[in-house]
Amino acid sequence: MGLFQPFDIAATGMTAQRFRMDIIAENIANVSTTRTENGGPYRRKMVTFEEKQLKAGFPTFRNILKKNMAAYIGNGVKVSRVSEDKKTDFIMEYDPSHPDADENGYVRYPNVNTVTEMTNLIDASRSYEANVTAFSAIKSMASAGISIGER
Repeated sequence: MGLFQPFDIAATGMTAQRFRMDIIAENIANVSTTRTENGGPYRRKMVTFEEKQLKAGFPTFRNILKKNMAAYIGNGVKVSRVSEDKKTDFIMEYDPSHPDADENGYVRYPNVNTVTEMTNLIDASRSYEANVTAFSAIKSMASAGISIGER
C-alpha cells in the first residue's frame, strides 16, 4: 500500500457521502412536487455504493502484484447508481382545488418521507465525519513517519 492510498480511500468515502447528502437534499426539496417533466409526481431517489476497484495497468510485476493483493487492500467506495424508489407508493391527499387533482379530487404527492430523509441525512453526515476522522488519523501517522525519518 502506497503512502497516499489511505488518503484516497478516506477521500472516496467523503465524496460518496457528500453525493448521498446532495441526493437527500434533492428529495427533501421536492417533497411537494406534484408535476415533473415526465408528467407525474417526483419520485424519491436512492444512492447505491459499491467497492472501488483498482484500475488494471500494463502487465508489469507491480500491477500483477497489485491485482493479486486487491483482495487484501481496501480501495475505497464509489457511487454505482442513483435509482428511483418504485416500491413505495405515492402519497394520496384529498384536495379538489389543487391543479393536479384527479377526477376524484385526490392529488398524488411524492413518495418522500421527511423523517426518513432526515434520518438518512444524519447517517450520511456521521459517515462523512468518520471519514474525516480517519483522514486526520492517517495524516497524523504520515507526519509522525516523516518526522522519524528526519532524525
